[in-house]
Amino acid sequence: MKRNTWRWAAGLSPVALLVLWATVPTIGQGQSAAPATRAQAPASARPAAARPATPATPPHVYGTQNGEWQTYGGDLSSTRYSPLDQINAGNFNKLEVAFRFKTDMLGPRAEFQLQTTPLMIKGVLYFTAGTRRAVVAVDGKSGELLWMHSLNEGERGAAAPRQLSGRGLSYWTDGKDERIIYVTPGYQMIALNAKTGDPVTTFGTNGLVDLKQNDDQPMDLVTGEVGLHAAPVIVNDVIVVGAAHLAGSVPKSKRNEKGYVRGFDARTGRRLWIFHTIPRPGEFGNDTWLNDSWSYTGNTGVWAQMSADPELGVVYMPVELPTGDYYGGHRPGNSLFAESVVALDVKTGKRKWHYQLVHHGVWDHDIPCAPILANITVNGKQIKALAQPTKQGWVYMFDRVTGQPVFPMDERPVEKGTVPGEWYSPTQPFVTKPPAFERQGFSEADLIDFTPELNAEAKKIASNYILGPIFTPPPVSTWPKPLGLLLSPVVTGGANWQGGSLDPETNIMYIFSNSGVQALGLVKPEGGRSDMDYVMGAARDPNAAATRPAGGGGGEGGGGITVQGLPLAKPPYGMITALNLNEGTKVWQVAHGETPDNIKNHPALKGLTIPRTGRQGRIGVLTTKTLVIAGEGGFATQANGQRGALLRAYDKTTGKDAGAVIMPAPQTGSPMTYMIDGKQYITVSIAGPGAPGELIVYRLGN
Repeated sequence: MKRNTWRWAAGLSPVALLVLWATVPTIGQGQSAAPATRAQAPASARPAAARPATPATPPHVYGTQNGEWQTYGGDLSSTRYSPLDQINAGNFNKLEVAFRFKTDMLGPRAEFQLQTTPLMIKGVLYFTAGTRRAVVAVDGKSGELLWMHSLNEGERGAAAPRQLSGRGLSYWTDGKDERIIYVTPGYQMIALNAKTGDPVTTFGTNGLVDLKQNDDQPMDLVTGEVGLHAAPVIVNDVIVVGAAHLAGSVPKSKRNEKGYVRGFDARTGRRLWIFHTIPRPGEFGNDTWLNDSWSYTGNTGVWAQMSADPELGVVYMPVELPTGDYYGGHRPGNSLFAESVVALDVKTGKRKWHYQLVHHGVWDHDIPCAPILANITVNGKQIKALAQPTKQGWVYMFDRVTGQPVFPMDERPVEKGTVPGEWYSPTQPFVTKPPAFERQGFSEADLIDFTPELNAEAKKIASNYILGPIFTPPPVSTWPKPLGLLLSPVVTGGANWQGGSLDPETNIMYIFSNSGVQALGLVKPEGGRSDMDYVMGAARDPNAAATRPAGGGGGEGGGGITVQGLPLAKPPYGMITALNLNEGTKVWQVAHGETPDNIKNHPALKGLTIPRTGRQGRIGVLTTKTLVIAGEGGFATQANGQRGALLRAYDKTTGKDAGAVIMPAPQTGSPMTYMIDGKQYITVSIAGPGAPGELIVYRLGN
């Protein structure tokens, strides 16, 4: 077992690098260690004088200030924390609807997956909404519409890989000028006057910067497959913009647009720098792309939110996989900077450090959300830390100045797969602290066991699949077996784009996660669907016309595989976990969400007492002075017969229920809170089948 101390950070002298190369173990499938390790030299090998020193600056401000919510994550550290305490366990059940803002008319059709988180500045809520991603400004007390901006991008918008309202927008001010910055579905960045909604004519070209241009790669301005759901991050007058691509399990080609990251001047929109997430020849990390796979491989973008430390002048990027989420035979090597946390100088775009969390991933374990920045104390030592939640159910923790792991990170051998042409990393990094907040890997012990009969049937179904620990590679799907790997966490997490929240006073982090299992197998693409050798799928029964489902992320706990209509995996299916970042320990964990009706009312469970199972969803959590607040991710029938979803509050110290109010539809965007004229409000985006997206805002009665 080797510690992963050599994998992070650059900045060594040539002499130090030569010493290091001679001591690093080999990696890869019959490949020399040199190509990968040259691009991942250890900061621990540097002389002390060469290591970056923590600047002597005032303490970083965490959480929201003055009752406002000025960035997507509440602050640039993405804590999603507010010190407001007017709403507490004693009165949460008494919350009333202040107003509801419906989004049906903000586009050519209604949206049913509203994911936006509003900002609140000077009494005004700003957010994106509707199928055309309009920007709206409303009065934070009444919901009165103040202004609306919408851009009809025509064919370009219709071809966009990331459509609908997106997840939010950004605010910038120099103390006089105030602007709202957002990215359209067609990948254009627009600056608006925050007071009027008018485009800022001195920004870009009449307020617009075409992000498909000046991106260091040829791209069709209409059909080029790049876009963004996330809000840009703005730090030290620099706008940093990531890139996203089509979601899906069957890429059309091994070739695709590359997800480069760029920095722009917040005043003028001028490009300041570009970071090649797939390094070019001569750039650091290019030699981790074997067989010149860097030249045609795409994706490897930052589709998640980013975080930043303005005092250090650093932006922190969670990077996704390269093209081919489940098959990497066309991209041999460890492929930096895929599935890495990368720290960049925000003024220059130069890399400060990086750490690859998954080597040559084939499980769709993109880094899905913003890292959380915290000032922690470990064994009496103060550390400016970064905590990165992941789909695989770990929180990876680093010193955000140096990139050194806060707790030991073990590089452990993992199983080599059998898919023809695939390239496998022989080792993967394992987090030792904090403990995983989700089930990792899948075994018979994880199968549904409400009754012996259901458990026996589940075992029979599971016998058609491969079961194993985390990082078990998926196989080629074969009839009748193995049909695939039973993967847990599923490809959607664990954690996903909503991320977690942090109480900066206690350094306890709170995060929602999906718990379930899905089938993951590979098949040869048929009918010209893709030029890749393998794509996600399931073998076909030669005696049946239909193909057995491949097993997506849907379904409570089962990923499409059920036992008499019940999940294959035992509950819970959705959880909120509290982790102490100072100690690297679990504080508490609770099932989040009501037991689904199809489980409560199932005839095979008649007469049984089923504890609250929790349920899956895309659930962001909000932390306040005393509470952790999150809505449910699905409809459920309440005791009074009313159908809807609950907005729940928990005592943040114990995890015990602290109140709930019913919402007309499930939570689809992360909640936030603010205060105007001495009254606290809580907002959350909701939507669902038959319930078009709307922003619902709660407050206490007069």
